[in-house]
Amino acid sequence: MSSTSRTRPSNRRRTLLAGTATLTVALTACSAGGAEQADAAGPSRQSPAISVNLHGKHAEAGQPVRVEIASGRLNDVTVSDSKGGHLDGKVSGDGTSWTSDGEAAPGTAYSVRAEDEYGADAEAAFTTATPDKVNKLSLTPGNKSTVGVAQPLSVVFDHPVKNKAAVEERLKVTTSNGTVGSWGWLRDYSGKDRVDWRPEHYWKPGTKVSLKADLDGVDSGTGGGWFVRDYATHFTIGERQIVKVDLDSHRLRLTRDGWPVKEVPMSAGTPGGNKASWRGTTVLMSKEGTINMRSETVGLGDAYDKMVDSSMRLTWSGMYAHAAPWNKAYFGKANKSSGCVGMSDKDAAWIYRHVRVGDPFEITGEDAKGTVAPNNGYGEWNLSWADWRTKSATSSATPGATKGTAQGTTR
Repeated sequence: MSSTSRTRPSNRRRTLLAGTATLTVALTACSAGGAEQADAAGPSRQSPAISVNLHGKHAEAGQPVRVEIASGRLNDVTVSDSKGGHLDGKVSGDGTSWTSDGEAAPGTAYSVRAEDEYGADAEAAFTTATPDKVNKLSLTPGNKSTVGVAQPLSVVFDHPVKNKAAVEERLKVTTSNGTVGSWGWLRDYSGKDRVDWRPEHYWKPGTKVSLKADLDGVDSGTGGGWFVRDYATHFTIGERQIVKVDLDSHRLRLTRDGWPVKEVPMSAGTPGGNKASWRGTTVLMSKEGTINMRSETVGLGDAYDKMVDSSMRLTWSGMYAHAAPWNKAYFGKANKSSGCVGMSDKDAAWIYRHVRVGDPFEITGEDAKGTVAPNNGYGEWNLSWADWRTKSATSSATPGATKGTAQGTTR
């Protein structure tokens, strides 16, 4: 869209249209001075007609705005909405039409201003119908946050998303170093639709990541409703920290930039049943401090009801790393917890202070009840890169600002 301003003829006129009625653009011919002046001012002709495909007070949303001129060429078109935004677009090669890049959003008033090659302009207006249902979303990580090298970009939707490809195409990830990654669709543990973007390998420390979700005017499909706004988030990847949990040796070790920082004894879930811990790569979801843990919330009856310190959530299903002084006889010796990774008060507090949300917890060993599912927290690191890419609705890996390969830690 051209932003060039030009001096318009003082005797031009504007016509405000309703609907697809024509926008009359007055082009003045020379009143005196002969052929040379007429050629300089442009040809004498009938006022051309310009039409807009959307019109009235109940125009259909979810389609691009198209402006056409019957004769001559369009120079510039501006489509503004009542929310203070506008639709970008392009004039066709032959100058006879302009089409917006995005779609008109529901429940929105739009004004159209079209200028022809001679600087004369005209205006129109329309309003799209109000949607029956609006879809919203939540983004993780939060805006301007700093997270660990395993933190995926995660989008959870309020309502079902049937038009997954259409939505995914509007989610644009940009990175400061061309990190390659892919979207993958999951059913969140809450039962809602969710789509995550993860790199092929762990993020490179210091990477700056941005998401622009240009969803305003996109229909999420049957039962899901329309999106009526855009979203964005920006975050930074912190230092490379990895927590390694060995279920068989009953040890937890924190490494930073490949070097060991701290190793502590621990006791994980009792093997052989529902109290066993998960194995595989989990991601620290949140640092929750002192919380009340009750066994009935994870399907273990009335086994416990305790206030627990230094609580670090690893899965939606209730697996944490935390202080467990009641289990001190088993630290470094046996797995005897109800599924979590327990440590002494002192060790748990130290680990709690030094880990960051988004740090991976790599859990290995035989004393486990299985591998963490991709949707149980951020378990997608347990899928190969090839398998993860199959979960994209567009089946393509996408780089950040430039093409390249991720330089993060390999699992």
